[in-house]
Amino acid sequence: MKRFLDTVLVMATCPLWIPLAVATAVAVAISMGRPVIFAQDRAGLYGRPFRFLKFRTMRDGDAPDAERITRLGRILRATSLDELPQLLHVLSGKMSLVGPRPLPVRYLPRYSPEQARRHEVRPGITGWAQVNGRNSLSWNDKFNLDVWYVDHRSLALDAKILLMTVAKVFRRDGINNSATETMSEFTSAS
Repeated sequence: MKRFLDTVLVMATCPLWIPLAVATAVAVAISMGRPVIFAQDRAGLYGRPFRFLKFRTMRDGDAPDAERITRLGRILRATSLDELPQLLHVLSGKMSLVGPRPLPVRYLPRYSPEQARRHEVRPGITGWAQVNGRNSLSWNDKFNLDVWYVDHRSLALDAKILLMTVAKVFRRDGINNSATETMSEFTSAS
């Protein structure tokens, strides 16, 4: 049922998000050049890898994230427009609208058995951790919230998370942690 509702919701909102995605792609191309899309291998359902896509928000290079993110990139992240390509993942079944955020495949051997339970469901564009702190949370807190979601998931909870996400985006709440533009590297389950 969840997969069906995800597909119906994404398809029904195509007239809203497709023009936004095209405009965002053009803005990224003008601001940063090509590629317009950032792609990375991420762990999906049961830890299976898939090619994760989002609009690029940083320049290439070896500098810290805070120095590589562009002004447009900050706007895209604050409005979550950088996430629009993930709607294609929802249509393909690699992601859901709601679930734990997909993280890099290289993290898989670093999870504790309890943390790895986050892969028992499809990853989501938004999730329980995102509406309860997003990047301002520690890794342990984030994983605890992910596993809580796995244990308590329901269509009613998903609807609540989607509504909370809309409110968070409009308030621009919890987008970046206080020290950096993105979350620090997850190194171990300690």
